[in-house]
This record gives sequence, structure tokens and C-alpha cells, in this order.
Amino acid sequence: MHVAIPLYPDFTALDAVGPYTVLAFAPGVTVTFVAGEAGPVTDDQGTLTLTATAGYADLPRPDVIVVPGGIGTFAALEDRALVDWIRTAHEHARWTTSVCSGALLLGAAGLLGGLKATTHWAILDHLSRYGAEPVGERVVTQGRIVTAAGVSAGIDMALTLLAAASDEETARAVQLAIEYDPRPPFPMDRTLAEKAIGLLV
Repeated sequence: MHVAIPLYPDFTALDAVGPYTVLAFAPGVTVTFVAGEAGPVTDDQGTLTLTATAGYADLPRPDVIVVPGGIGTFAALEDRALVDWIRTAHEHARWTTSVCSGALLLGAAGLLGGLKATTHWAILDHLSRYGAEPVGERVVTQGRIVTAAGVSAGIDMALTLLAAASDEETARAVQLAIEYDPRPPFPMDRTLAEKAIGLLV
């Protein structure tokens, strides 16, 4: 199974690296970072750079697409090469997925109309612009489309996807291998929403 993760300027690192780690650990899975052209792409903190080893034209038919989000998503919505690649690659993909605001790119590609979808809580309402039904869940599967909520939810999405692509035992083994057993030190506190949003922009 060949997984393509498109990178664009100011993506969020964990959106890409979380699913990458889950899927790269699985037997029989190859993960490739792609971009408009091969080369380095820097994240939304300006301090981490990943290398896309292929351009969109080099990988037109991946089995799985994982679109990350990030501060750069809104600018990326105007990147016709990226949006067109998502649209055309989806025609042949087994699954097309997103993490966080990456769902907006699926929407821009015309893939979310009439479907339930999720994204980061701060921009969940944006999904309705693309004809989607916003759902405040961690992972939402609608046929070949799988969307994940914010940032860390990409790990849950990748494990869900891996169970569907292979089997639950493999997904559980990967979950154990990466010791993914989240027990956050603090409960989610929506009274901190304004401060949290300040960290995102």
C-alpha cells in the first residue's frame, strides 16, 4: 500500500508525522511525502523542515492520501496544483483522508459534498462551506473519505485506517509499538479557547 502525504508551506508537523509514524510502522506500507516539486518544506513554526521526495506528477495514483492541516491551509486552498492533485488522485485512491484543517483542502477539491466530516474544533463550521455536515468527532469515516479532528487526532485516524486496510490486530500491534496510550495530564477546557487559538495563529 502506497501512502502519499502532500506537504505545503506552514503545514502542522504532527498532522503529517503522526499518521506517517503509524503507517510507516505497518508491514507492506510505503509512505512518500510529496509536494509541487521535490524538496524541503517548512512547517508552521518555521523550525522544522521535511523533505518531499516526489512531486505530484511523480505519484499520481497513491493508494492512500493523507492531507495535513496547518496555518498554511488557507493559503494552500489557492494552490491549484495541490487541490487538483487531491481531486484527481482521489479518483484512484482506496482512501482519501485529512487531519485537522486539511479537511478544507478535501472540501476545495470537491470531495466533501453531502458527507459528514470533522476538523479542528476552532474551524469546524468552515466545513459547511463545502457542502459537508460538520461533526464534532475525533474520526469520521464516510466510505473512502476519512477525516480527523485537530492535530493529534491524525494518529487515531491512521490507526483506524490501518485496521480497515489490513486488520485490527495489525493496528493494535502498531499502537502498542508506538506506545500510543493517551492519558493527557489535563482535561479539555473550552474556557481556554481564546488562548488556544492564539497559539494556532
